[in-house]
Amino acid sequence: MNIVILDAKTLGDDLEFSQFEKLGGVTVYQTTSPFQVEERIRDANIIIVNKIKLGEHNLENAKKLKLICVTATGYDNIDVNYCWRREIGVCNVKGYSVDSVAQLTISMALSLVTHLEEFDRYVKSGKYTESGVQNHLKPYFGEISGMTWGVIGFGAIGSRVARIARALGCSVIVKTHRKKEGDGSVTLEELCAGSDIISVHVPLTSETRGMIDKKHVDMMKKGAVFINVSRGAVADEDALVCAVESGAIGGLGIDVYSEEPMTADSPYNRILGRGNVIFTPHMAWSAYEARRRCMDEIYKNIETFVMGGVRNRVDLNKNTP
Repeated sequence: MNIVILDAKTLGDDLEFSQFEKLGGVTVYQTTSPFQVEERIRDANIIIVNKIKLGEHNLENAKKLKLICVTATGYDNIDVNYCWRREIGVCNVKGYSVDSVAQLTISMALSLVTHLEEFDRYVKSGKYTESGVQNHLKPYFGEISGMTWGVIGFGAIGSRVARIARALGCSVIVKTHRKKEGDGSVTLEELCAGSDIISVHVPLTSETRGMIDKKHVDMMKKGAVFINVSRGAVADEDALVCAVESGAIGGLGIDVYSEEPMTADSPYNRILGRGNVIFTPHMAWSAYEARRRCMDEIYKNIETFVMGGVRNRVDLNKNTP
């Protein structure tokens, strides 16, 4: 079995892949450009990939390919319909990063609500020392306890964030396709209009692409905090930037981008220097423990496939986009 790992660098240099050698020969590439993909997978039986886009344009000559393992829950970078027609299995990993993503979400919310970056900057700039005053209270902030937290997407991550938010004293409302009795489900419009904090936890599909558009951004409370740790393309980035610039919303936490890495012409560049925004480089999922779990799950996916079983096969999902 010939196993090819295409973008190991995106998984961190503190991981090693020797466990996969029990399943076959392993070739590890730290990075792979779009122009290198076709040649590198020509003789592969199994591909392990994180961010690289795979479809007919670079898979058609991979005649020996039997399985693609995505080191993530989202698999919008894979043309699953093409793989299904070619009888190439596609596996993802579920649940490995719940605690890691929830941790960053909560961290962003607490920092933005409390204006930590701005207070930190005030002290580090020397202004606190120069002021001669024992404390500095601006910008004013409120207690998160008693705020309303809107959770968009109520899967494993969204429900974990909701549980923590309730523990912090927040009222939680939810926008989800799977409405459950007593879960606080509301429409997206009601959530945008009624939330002090909004966090997004949905996969990127034809239904969720652009779901947070200018209309929904304009509905948000003045001073609201918006956090996206799902996929960049679910939200209108320019509308969010305009809302920050105008003071219509109070804070913005972004870990994901419509194009990654963030491009030089991204609207987010207009607000990089502001104290009420936090930008992170798509790392919410990447706590060491989460990445280690991810590799263990990938191993189990391959092991099960080699033995003729089915595990985490998204190409067999009737709801495959």
